[in-house]
Amino acid sequence: SRWLKKEGDEIAAGDVIAEIETDKATMEVEAVDEGILGKILVPDGTEGVAVNAPIGILLEEGEDESALKDAGKSAGASSGGAPAKEDPAKKDGAEMAKAPVEEKTMEPRPSPATGSEDGDGRLVASPLAKRMAKQAGIDLSKISGSGPHGRVVKADVEVMIRDDGKAAAPQTQAEGAPPAASKAPAAKAPAVPDELLPPYEEIAHSTMRKVIAKRMAESKQTAPHFYVTMDCEIDALLKVRKELNDRAPQDGPDAYKISVNDFVVRAAALALLKVPAANATWTETATRRFSRADVSVAVALDEGLITPVIRDAGGKGLATISRAMKDLAERARAGKLAPEEYQGGTFTVSNLGMFGVREFGAVINPGQGAILAVGAGEPRPVVKDGALAVATVMSCTLSVDHRSIDGAVGAEFLRAFKRLIEDPLTMLL
Repeated sequence: SRWLKKEGDEIAAGDVIAEIETDKATMEVEAVDEGILGKILVPDGTEGVAVNAPIGILLEEGEDESALKDAGKSAGASSGGAPAKEDPAKKDGAEMAKAPVEEKTMEPRPSPATGSEDGDGRLVASPLAKRMAKQAGIDLSKISGSGPHGRVVKADVEVMIRDDGKAAAPQTQAEGAPPAASKAPAAKAPAVPDELLPPYEEIAHSTMRKVIAKRMAESKQTAPHFYVTMDCEIDALLKVRKELNDRAPQDGPDAYKISVNDFVVRAAALALLKVPAANATWTETATRRFSRADVSVAVALDEGLITPVIRDAGGKGLATISRAMKDLAERARAGKLAPEEYQGGTFTVSNLGMFGVREFGAVINPGQGAILAVGAGEPRPVVKDGALAVATVMSCTLSVDHRSIDGAVGAEFLRAFKRLIEDPLTMLL
C-alpha cells in the first residue's frame, strides 16, 4: 500500500516500515533487524505482490551500496510471484525485507484513514499512474482514485485518457517491482444505453468486497447447497437470559450482558458436539470431521462482513462467549483483528434478527460445511395441547454442503439445536 520509510533512512528493529493491504485489513510491517534501507524493490501502490517476495533491501552495519548489486539480482529472481528457492535473507551481506505471510508474522494495526491525499497532503497515486498522467498532460487531482484508500491507479488514468480521446500511454514496469497482477477484463458495455438510465453513482470495489464476491460465487458454484428450517420457541430462553443479566456484575472484568445470539452460538456448538457428522467440511481427498466446535460469527462492516471465531465455543460458558464476542466485534469494526481471529472456524452463525428478518438462507463460508441463518424472535400463533396460543418463535435455517453432510445429518443437527434453544437450562449443565 505504501512505504513509511524511504531509501537511505536508518531503521531500528521494531520500526514500522510499510503498510500492506490484505482482503480484510491494512496491516503494518515491522522491521526485525536494524540497518539502512538501501533499496526499495516494490514501490508504493503495487498490487498483486506475492507472499515471500522481497520488497526491499536492508544494509547492515559496515555495508555500503556495493552490497546491493548481487542482492538485487537475487531479489529479482524471486519477485515474480513464486518464493525464492534459496533463502535470500543473508545474500552477500544484504538483508532482504519480504512481503510477510499474513498469518502469525505481523501484528495488525489500524491504518490512518486516507482518501485521494495522504496525511501530508500529497496526492496518492501509483508511480505508473503518475508517469502516465504526466505524459498525457492530465491533472491527477481531478481523478477519483479506485485503488486502495482512494489511490489513483493505472486504470483511472486510462479512463481519463480515453474520455479525452487520446491514446493510452504505454505501460512500463517499475524497476525491481514484481509484475503487476493481471487485470480483470474490461466490463462490457451495458445492454441499455446510459441515456436511458436514471442518474447513478459507481462505487469502486474495495479489496474486501472483491474477495467477498469471489468467495461467495465460488461457494455457490462449487458447494451444492440444501436448506433445512426449524422454528424454535424462545420464551424460556428469554426468561433465563433476563435472570442471568439481572444477576450480572455491572462493571469490572466479570461484567457481561448475554444476548440471544450468545445462546445461539453456544447451542450451535453443543449441537455440533452431539452430532459430530455435521461438524465437517469437504476436501478433494477426504471429508474432514472436526472434534472441536470453533464457531464463526458474521459481523457486518460498512465495506462488507467478517467472521471472527469463538474457539471451542462448546467448552465456554455463556458469559465467556458474551465477553469474547463483544471484544471481537468491536475490534473487527476497528480493523484490529489478527488473521488467526477470523480464519479457521468449523461452522458459522449469521443472525439478521436485529433487522426484523423473519427467515433467510445464508451462503456457506468456503472451507466449512454449514452455516446457520437466524431470524427474528417474534410473537406467533402456535397450537399447544390442541389449543391456540401465542409464543415467541425464531426461525433458523441451516445451509448445508451436500458433499460432506447429508440431509438426515442436517436435520439431526437442527433437532439437537432446537432442543437446546427451547430448554436453555440444559446449556448450563
